[in-house]
Amino acid sequence: MMKKALITGGAGFIGSHLAKSLLEKGYSVVIVDNFNEYYDSQLKRDRISKILNGLDFKLYELDICNLKELKSVFEKEKIDIICHLAAQAGVRYSIDNPFVYEKSNVLGTLNILELSKDYGVEKIVFASSSSVYGNSNKEYFSEEDDTSSPVSLYAATKKATEVICHSYHTLYDIPMIGLRYFTVYGPYGRPDMALFKFTDAIIKGEPIDVFGDGKMERSFTYIDDIVSGTIKAMESDFFWEIFNLGSKPVSLLSLIEEIEKNAKKKSEKVFMPIQKGDVLRTSADISKAKNLLDWEPKTSIDVGVSNFVNWYRQYYSI
Repeated sequence: MMKKALITGGAGFIGSHLAKSLLEKGYSVVIVDNFNEYYDSQLKRDRISKILNGLDFKLYELDICNLKELKSVFEKEKIDIICHLAAQAGVRYSIDNPFVYEKSNVLGTLNILELSKDYGVEKIVFASSSSVYGNSNKEYFSEEDDTSSPVSLYAATKKATEVICHSYHTLYDIPMIGLRYFTVYGPYGRPDMALFKFTDAIIKGEPIDVFGDGKMERSFTYIDDIVSGTIKAMESDFFWEIFNLGSKPVSLLSLIEEIEKNAKKKSEKVFMPIQKGDVLRTSADISKAKNLLDWEPKTSIDVGVSNFVNWYRQYYSI
């Protein structure tokens, strides 16, 4: 019999796609999500109704910061494995709303770990972020690099997640794998991310703000590749590991060119200085994931952006 997986943040971008793949593989899936208003919650509801259409899963609408409500899920469901994706995302939002991050990313994680210990969860895979590397000047960011100098509160709370998870792993022998995701994109992606914002503005004929003179680079990683890496981590036998899941770096200007090509429209660019908390470049060294998980990204940026723009047109009936 396949295992029962709890996905926290299961109505999120990565969570909903992961749920679909796990269900199709025969897993029993339980989703917890609070459908918060950080961005349009209708998109989250549509992920559940459209991506998971016709599939059989359990959904609990609750906040992982509410220990009592979360405990009731663990009491009702015999959870074998957790993929902990629920977190307050966004670098810029963390500057104005720091306490939301402390609560969701730190307290929420602590609640998950306490209940995992109490209810005998076999394994936890948790989401970290490329942001933990801060403003690294290395060509490729390796899991061995120093991550003690985050440049945003969001990054600091993701680093805190890693450290707190490691303490519970050590204390209670719970196998755990942390995944440092690098700029995930694709259909049903987050509206606060560059690809979504740029596509939206270009199709509507509005100017776009391009930070860091457009030279900023990100390891844009397609959602299907992230899901496959996450499942490989869930199905591996490691006791404790951290893995980068990322793709080749692409500059903002190259990303914009791909969107323009697919939208068949030119953009009006407003060049802006780099924003507080942003890093100039993210670049994933994925040799560890290649060697130990047999994982590497398969989707090129041109295919990924084309898929996203096609989805965008369809979703908004353009």
